[in-house]
Amino acid sequence: MSDSGAAPILRINPTLDLAPYAQIYAQRGIVQIPGVLEPACAEVLAETVAKATPWRVLFTDKDDNPIHFSPEELQAMGKERFQALAADALARARQNRGYFYDAYPMIEAYLKGWDPGNPIHQVTEFINSPEYLDLGRRVTGVSGITKADAHATRYRPGHFLTRHLDYGEDRERRAAYVLGLTKGWEPDWGGLLLFLNQKQDVTEGYLPRFNVLTIFDIKYLHTVTQVTTFAGANRISVTGWFRDDPAAVRS
Repeated sequence: MSDSGAAPILRINPTLDLAPYAQIYAQRGIVQIPGVLEPACAEVLAETVAKATPWRVLFTDKDDNPIHFSPEELQAMGKERFQALAADALARARQNRGYFYDAYPMIEAYLKGWDPGNPIHQVTEFINSPEYLDLGRRVTGVSGITKADAHATRYRPGHFLTRHLDYGEDRERRAAYVLGLTKGWEPDWGGLLLFLNQKQDVTEGYLPRFNVLTIFDIKYLHTVTQVTTFAGANRISVTGWFRDDPAAVRS
């Protein structure tokens, strides 16, 4: 975007050998890639997402559709109305429906021209750069990947994501990814990415980690456990899906 501010310089780690991770993904459909970005780039990305993102509160309405509100919209809504909506979202969570956390819809914001000059838009361009999309193709083995969704996410105490599958409305998603940007996370703080089998047993789980890219097949049922009230940090990441429908964002 021509009116964006100083762009964060983001690069995939040039020393990274993707072949072993592609092999793991082919065998299991889940893989974690540590040190995916150059160390200095990871620091820039983490600072950009944590400090520059115009966070919105994201949850679901009574029909399980996503709704999000900016701080200005929340203020105009009033505390009482927001608390009623939040209580309704929590009630649905007891039925294993929905989610509640801070987010920024990076693709929607980019295409609609929200927040001009914010460096988060440069992150959106990186996520849709030839370099990042090629990583997705090489690891997943899906040569037809054309673009990637991107959402900045921030889980604070009480935030959660109930179990679900990531097929998408038109089944255009080929694989999900989570680019972790949190340091020093403790397992007792919650916020764990868990994968479940058909019996709803946890087959494996992952701690939020810094500069680690998790890629997994959309067929896997998964959840993010609620962040505890005593968590010592926010759980921050960029998440989304590698897709094979026509590209809409170009760097």
